[in-house]
Amino acid sequence: MKYFVLFLLLAAGPLSGCSFYQVDSKGTTPDFYEPKKSINDVAYLEKIDQPYEEIGVVTVITERRQTLEDVLPKLKNEAAILGGDAITDIQTDADDLWKKVRPRRLFGNAYTRAKYTAKVVVLK
Repeated sequence: MKYFVLFLLLAAGPLSGCSFYQVDSKGTTPDFYEPKKSINDVAYLEKIDQPYEEIGVVTVITERRQTLEDVLPKLKNEAAILGGDAITDIQTDADDLWKKVRPRRLFGNAYTRAKYTAKVVVLK
């Protein structure tokens, strides 16, 4: 019986389907900005057509199977901590030689990493 329970515990890990996110940020200004209370206070703007100041850069590293819609809340959360009004200029790139390998839907290449980077800005 204890071997069966041990087997179930060992089998549950690989089958759980959890996602890995490594989130990091770096401020680029000595000024302090009050952190936002929610990620809803941080906008994603593809193009900014008003004056702004770049206050930092946020980075999320995850499996390549994650889409921008999956990563966007992580980027916005980190930008909210920095006090940004918006994130913009999102760049993504698969690491090293995996750029040429197409990700597959279910298991194939699931653990090949992708890096998303965005600028954090304060609108003026």
